[in-house]
Amino acid sequence: MRTLLSLLILTAGMLLAQNYKAEKTLVDGLAVVRLTDAARQVEVSITPSIGNLAYEMKVKGQNVLWMPTASLAEFKAKPSMGGNPFLAPWANRLDQDAFHANGKKYVLNGELKNFRRDGNKFPIHGLLVYSTAWEVTAVQADKDSALVTSRLEFWRYPDLMSQFPFAHTIEMTCRLREGALEVETALTNHAREPMPVSIGYHPYFQVHDAPRDQWKVHLAARDHVVLSPQLVPTGEVQPVKLPDPVSLETVVLDNVYTNLVRDADGRAEFWVQGASQKVSVIYGPKYLVAVVFAPKGRNFICFEPMAAITNALNLAHTGVYKELQSIRPGGTWRESFWIRASGF
Repeated sequence: MRTLLSLLILTAGMLLAQNYKAEKTLVDGLAVVRLTDAARQVEVSITPSIGNLAYEMKVKGQNVLWMPTASLAEFKAKPSMGGNPFLAPWANRLDQDAFHANGKKYVLNGELKNFRRDGNKFPIHGLLVYSTAWEVTAVQADKDSALVTSRLEFWRYPDLMSQFPFAHTIEMTCRLREGALEVETALTNHAREPMPVSIGYHPYFQVHDAPRDQWKVHLAARDHVVLSPQLVPTGEVQPVKLPDPVSLETVVLDNVYTNLVRDADGRAEFWVQGASQKVSVIYGPKYLVAVVFAPKGRNFICFEPMAAITNALNLAHTGVYKELQSIRPGGTWRESFWIRASGF
């Protein structure tokens, strides 16, 4: 009996260890790292050479991340926003071709053509959305999780440093555990001055069991930031007055939310739900801001974890924004958010 029990325990342990996989592969000729949780039928795919983008999170075969193209090859040929883009060193838009930090003004060099502009010609979403500079440093799986860690040594690239002259290193770890994807970001400041933190992510989500206008949305925020016609914060904040949950049939969302509703661990959960399928995005404590974007007629919604509000670098300089985080010389800023799907 004791031998049989030991065998059963050993077999269960082997199956558990085999549940998680992390492997390098090729998709359409592009290097991809795939993380798998076989027991929960969740599979996450990341392509390091296109912004270290997580472009698939399949749950029982259905992708909860919306992509603008049908294939990775098509996306490579004509990249546009989709999946889980990383926005740095600033997220969203600046209100001019310059930003302020530590009392100084830094002017962007438009001739380098390494940043995008929005419809009002404002610089938007930083320098790294489609960056090829990521290097994979770890791909591993054990009985508890599967993960990939990638590093971008910002300080090594003169064109990046000329726009944002703070030497730093970024590490991103995508970790699949118990059916949820954790995206952990660590910024280490090598500069001699404090480095402002205005990064974020712009993930696109979808559910498949109901038309878009029947999706229900939970907003875990008490306040929203009033925006100008150019979508730049005015400095005014108003309370959220939408029903909970709110139907996408009745609202168009393109808002910046603050004063998030958090649990005992400091986490805030936003979600979208169809008939039964549900995707939750859980913000760690240092993600102070949530941008929610759900344009009419598009089959996606974005719950965007942000370290600061839009145009934070310039608004902090004028004294309008008081919550801008920074990293001391030699210090590291670290935070996570989680994506969890249910009802599939």
